[in-house]
Amino acid sequence: MKTIGIVGGITWLSTIDYYRLINQSINEVFGGVTSAKIIIWSAEFGEIKRLTVEDNWDGLAAIISGAAQKLEQAGADCILIGANTMHKIADTVQAAIDIPLMHIAEVTADAVAEKQLKKVALLGTKYTMLLDFYKEKLADKGIETIIPDNAADIEFINDAIYEEMGKGLFLPETKAGFIRIINALVAQGAEGIVLGCTEIPILIKQEDSPVPVFDTTAIHVKAAVEFAVGK
Repeated sequence: MKTIGIVGGITWLSTIDYYRLINQSINEVFGGVTSAKIIIWSAEFGEIKRLTVEDNWDGLAAIISGAAQKLEQAGADCILIGANTMHKIADTVQAAIDIPLMHIAEVTADAVAEKQLKKVALLGTKYTMLLDFYKEKLADKGIETIIPDNAADIEFINDAIYEEMGKGLFLPETKAGFIRIINALVAQGAEGIVLGCTEIPILIKQEDSPVPVFDTTAIHVKAAVEFAVGK
């Protein structure tokens, strides 16, 4: 079994899900009391949030690349960045290490393509929704991406992630707002909903959407586990 390195803490809440889901999946493969080989480097999310708001992607790349290098030195065989937005600087991080970085948008695009969907809605931070780095990975698979066309809805989602979910707050009124936005996007032709922030799947489940939802945390975990067990 190979060792999975996780750059976590972005936020710690979703990092808990990564740790739990990887261990559960490995145990399903091997049975008994087998658990995964995992090394976690946990970022300080306050610093990550500040640099993101400042559009200081070089500063973020230095932190995440340094973390990935430490994980490699500690014995990791692959790297997961446990956050969608930080894949804006994924190429820089990959260039800093000699082990594979498992890109969350690439494996998500594969999962959408497997369902033979051609148009999906992307929900995440405003950076994930508005910048091109995520949409390009979906486009590589022939998938069109739409996002909320209302600036207020984009800010609502972004604020919910940074000001609520990042603090461990998953409020019923926020969930209702997400469901409203999802239904509007489905009305615009979305055949699936990409939950493009690793905290959103804590709030939104499949039963909350009339079309398939893509839990990017679970998809990322599945790819890492397949790598670790040699599939």
